[in-house]
Amino acid sequence: MTAGEKDTLLGILDGLRSSIANKVVGVPEPQVRTAGVPSGTNLLGLLKHLACVERFYFLGEDVGDWDATMRPSEEDTVEGVLADYREAVQRANRVIDAWQDLALPAPRPPRPGAAPSMRRVLAHMIEETGRHAGHADILRERIDGSTGR
Repeated sequence: MTAGEKDTLLGILDGLRSSIANKVVGVPEPQVRTAGVPSGTNLLGLLKHLACVERFYFLGEDVGDWDATMRPSEEDTVEGVLADYREAVQRANRVIDAWQDLALPAPRPPRPGAAPSMRRVLAHMIEETGRHAGHADILRERIDGSTGR
């Protein structure tokens, strides 16, 4: 109840991160990578994408092809993508922990224009992760009826 702004935002984000990571656990092949909607969205692709988003916004790593981040390769496994996501989150949280002023620019690859504030990045990641967690909820329910966090 007495957490500051950064701790509050990070707590919300971490809850969403856990939710989406748990959605791939226990889903067998090929269902974990099978498109559940016409756009091709699948559980493993969502998690792979979010690992790239974490590294882009919090670690300043560039992403060459955003569309490719949504498509797991044949070599991608649930264990590997899940470990990569968790590692990206751990690295991102170390960066977030070091932030003293949420109004300062967040790290990002060089590009024109001002970088968004760290506050804006946290808010965006809550939105991005929450939206994809909702997608994952629907996909998982379609696979095996599992619902909830």
